[in-house]
Amino acid sequence: MNELTISLKQGDKVPLYEQIYSYIKEEIQKGAIPSGEKLPSTRALCRHLDVSRSTVELAYEQLLSEGYIEAQPYRGYFVSEIEGLYQFGTESGTEEKKERAEEKQYQYDFTPNGVDLKSFPYNAWRKLSRECLTDDRAELFRLGCPQGEYGLRNAISSYLHQARGVNCTPDQIIVGAGNDYLLMLLCAVLGNRHRVALENPTYRQAYRLFENLSYEVCTVDMDSRGMRADGLEKSGADIAFVMPSHQYPLGTVMPIRRRMELLRWAEGSRNRYIIEDDYDSEFRYKGKPIPALQGFDGSGKVIYIGTFSKSIAPAIRMSYMVLPEPVCALYRKRCGFISSTVSKVDQMILQKFIEEGYYERHLNKTRALYRSRHDTLLAALRELDPAVRISGENAGVHLLLHFRDGRSEEELIRKAAEKGVKVYGLSEYYVDGKENTGETVILLGYANMNEEKIREAVKLLGEAWRK
Repeated sequence: MNELTISLKQGDKVPLYEQIYSYIKEEIQKGAIPSGEKLPSTRALCRHLDVSRSTVELAYEQLLSEGYIEAQPYRGYFVSEIEGLYQFGTESGTEEKKERAEEKQYQYDFTPNGVDLKSFPYNAWRKLSRECLTDDRAELFRLGCPQGEYGLRNAISSYLHQARGVNCTPDQIIVGAGNDYLLMLLCAVLGNRHRVALENPTYRQAYRLFENLSYEVCTVDMDSRGMRADGLEKSGADIAFVMPSHQYPLGTVMPIRRRMELLRWAEGSRNRYIIEDDYDSEFRYKGKPIPALQGFDGSGKVIYIGTFSKSIAPAIRMSYMVLPEPVCALYRKRCGFISSTVSKVDQMILQKFIEEGYYERHLNKTRALYRSRHDTLLAALRELDPAVRISGENAGVHLLLHFRDGRSEEELIRKAAEKGVKVYGLSEYYVDGKENTGETVILLGYANMNEEKIREAVKLLGEAWRK
């Protein structure tokens, strides 16, 4: 530690040395200055605080005498080891630790939001990072384009056209730190005088976001083909948020006829738009890839959002949004002054990652990995209980189990937990109530477990759910 910023009150009844002593003592007690931390030298601190050296020495001597710090010859002053001797007003911290301790630990977790980080291309990413930082270029550390760097947007544009059938130019793309940021930016562009319809069951994160941004939010029931167009019309919404390539959480793939119905709905009014969230379209294990809804849009009604969080890693915090030309013009007018939320260095690394073929190779590897786990889980579940219906398979990183034997979701989750397996219920994704179908549905994700763990976990589920 080179300096301490202390707000000293000149002319106060409390002497300056005592103010310094009290501040450091309180910081040590709170744990803000941890044990073993080196304090600034008396010379450095007196210069920083603009006080005499004797004032700082008096403060340090008092701390030394009380045992808060210790002096090491030729090295300086260090904070003493006082942890565990006494708790200095950390009741809230104690409660937090208690809550964490009480949180149940699971040996197996079928989270539908998992990502396999062991397959992350560390060597390639490290190599590209070095290449980007090899040249001493001041330009690299200047504020970049608000929409994201042109090179990355061009790479994303080419990838989307080839892999997803999206028709756009780099000028229509905005790069941002995650889908949440891009949706908030979109709300600032469109304004909040809209009614947004989401699928039911719904993607809760988007629902909460629109709701907190003062939008009127509603849900539209789904059938086996996705969001119902007649229900959307009746809802009075003018923005529809959909996931046509692989709906979350049901895993429904929207057929072409339903897509055309949604596009006709959007064309019915000048202010209607469809937000297409294409969050995990890269992972499809049967048949040809499903083209994006945006590729069928000839009227500038579809706003397309995608992310690299699922295909590379969540911590990359890199997502992109493709705006129709009229909305793009609105963006430049209303929000073009908002700086990009993604580092230029990270953007350049990702650009090279895509352009030099690393992204395609990584996707092929990850797709094969997830397909193997998908097939392993399906085979194990079919041996578990032939009466249990499976849906949402052949795409994404999760599937659903349908029980029609009267057992409740709570019972199934509890019995699985008793065996150290965490599973997830579908009911939490319903906003306006669930239609009574006589079924209990459980979600199982498989991205973060290898084949052996999947087989072990399903075996435990069999024991837990045996009638």
